[in-house]
Amino acid sequence: MLFPDFFEAAPRITVRDPLATFLGAAEDGIIEYRYADAVKLAGHSCPTVASAYLMTRAALAALYRDTLPERGGLRVELREDKLEGVTGVIANVASLVTGATEDTGFKGIGGRFDRRRLLFFGAAIPGQMRFTCINTGTAVTVSALLDRVPADPRIPSLMPRCLVGAASPDETTLFQSLWQERVRTLLIEHAGDPDVIVVRNT
Repeated sequence: MLFPDFFEAAPRITVRDPLATFLGAAEDGIIEYRYADAVKLAGHSCPTVASAYLMTRAALAALYRDTLPERGGLRVELREDKLEGVTGVIANVASLVTGATEDTGFKGIGGRFDRRRLLFFGAAIPGQMRFTCINTGTAVTVSALLDRVPADPRIPSLMPRCLVGAASPDETTLFQSLWQERVRTLLIEHAGDPDVIVVRNT
């Protein structure tokens, strides 16, 4: 499986999952997520997948400054309806890292480790997403301002040609390169940029 080189250079997210500890799935329950994991989940790499990954990373860093984030210990809310635009993609990436689901997640064991009823849509929040620590009630909102990392101006003319099979092999390669370059720029140059990935305490 060959991914672009920058996937490996993208920041990683490390969490501790009490369920993984309990079942012996990972030593000390520590699980590391890479951008490639989000790509495998989504089936593609794009600014939406990258921004969802970075928003989740930024929110967890803000909520768990001195300790590993607890997977399964977070409530995740999205401002948009689940069927609106790319909301579902963003939610899936957040769910991958946090374990939060609407009603399809793990039901728990003996009243513990339930991952259901932790993911919500259509929330009245002042950002794209809100992450709340269940045990403390501490919350942050986070948004990705993707317009501050604009796409190459050649993409709008190349994409439709590629979609209908009218692009030449060189045009197809160029389109793919330009598309992933924007993703690379987001992940490598703006992962910690507060003007692009905006986090606010709530």
